[in-house]
Amino acid sequence: MATATVNGITIGFDDQGEGSNTLLLVHGHPFNRSMWRPQLDVVAKAGWRVLAPDLRGYGETTVVTGKTPLDVFAADLAALLDHLDILTVVIGGLSMGGQIVMEFARRYPHRVKGIALAATFPQSETDEGKRNRNAMADRLLREGMAGYAVEVLPKMLAAHSIESLPEVAAHVSTMMRDSNPEGAAAALRGRAERPSYEETLSNLAVPSLVVVGSEDAFTTRGDAERMRDLLTDSELEWLEGVGHMPNMENPEAFNAALLRLLSRSEPAGVAG
Repeated sequence: MATATVNGITIGFDDQGEGSNTLLLVHGHPFNRSMWRPQLDVVAKAGWRVLAPDLRGYGETTVVTGKTPLDVFAADLAALLDHLDILTVVIGGLSMGGQIVMEFARRYPHRVKGIALAATFPQSETDEGKRNRNAMADRLLREGMAGYAVEVLPKMLAAHSIESLPEVAAHVSTMMRDSNPEGAAAALRGRAERPSYEETLSNLAVPSLVVVGSEDAFTTRGDAERMRDLLTDSELEWLEGVGHMPNMENPEAFNAALLRLLSRSEPAGVAG
């Protein structure tokens, strides 16, 4: 693990591979960078440098209490790239990580050479969604992560995945249980206030990939097709029998689609 101190926090991150082309992977909630293990070697062997940081409040990155809006997460990622003298990247994220990717593209479109959106959607939060996220934040602070992890596992993974991939189910469960409730609650409160990213996607003229599983409890086929249609030069990888963690439930198909995106993306260039 490498670390970088930026924006008043210390970020823990994996940095694998070499070259002037960089892929930045952004984990979801309530996970950490270890969710990207099935991708790191594959991307590095394809000749790309790949970065997988722990977000503010998660994993081995500093926990900041209160509320963490998505623009703060995006600014942390930009600061990490600055620290590493990386100008532009292909950037991918899952679920909340996908929305952070969209926020990064909204704020720093000149730094984006390609985009991958997995198990996510671009709409702003509904009023009911805002209430639910804030109520869940209160619950996590009150009760911790253990009960939540048990309750939500069947929504994170398809039933078939839980049965046939016990090591994946154990990994997902462990990530959730080990998340800091204060960091997770801060992210929930910030995510509740996110804007719509539909205009951002429609203005983003870079190679794009959308990956969604047919058993995803949070992202619909309509969401997936909407993102595909908004994006320029886009591919939709619809994975049958897969839930909310397609990169872990079907890494072979996910990685193949990711490598196709990288091959379509312009060189990412390194400043320095």
